[in-house]
Amino acid sequence: MTNDRRIPNVSQFGSVDPAPADKKGSIVSWSASLCDESLPMFQRMRSVFSLRNDGSDQACLSLCSGFSASSALLRHELAYVLGQMQNDVALPALIERLSDLDEHIMVRHEAAEALGAIGNISAKPVLEEFLNDSNIEVAESCEVAIDLLNWCSTAEWEDD
Repeated sequence: MTNDRRIPNVSQFGSVDPAPADKKGSIVSWSASLCDESLPMFQRMRSVFSLRNDGSDQACLSLCSGFSASSALLRHELAYVLGQMQNDVALPALIERLSDLDEHIMVRHEAAEALGAIGNISAKPVLEEFLNDSNIEVAESCEVAIDLLNWCSTAEWEDD
């Protein structure tokens, strides 16, 4: 019996995505698929990675519109890819997810980390606001995000 393992495709962001991006669609079609609750999660995830790979502000805003999804897993993945994109237009949506105390903890945690990954110091006050969150995962994610923001403003970061 042989172990036929395929080497997964690594994205331009250095991650192995759980669903391959659709290279033949458009922002409009991917956005529609992302927000269609009747579609299988795999298809919706393909749209997430397709929009991320597009990289435009419009694609980023389409991803942000997906935060209305009923699936916490999908909302978590949205926050993750927005952090990968490092696009400032995602800041308001990520701050809203972190600030929503009714949001699932894994979404709030990922929103905090994405705010740090984007690297815009304007996110620091909201991250500081949740340093003592009752959910330790959220508090620690805010701590990591603040440390990343601080590190990005040092000469050490410039040398890396």
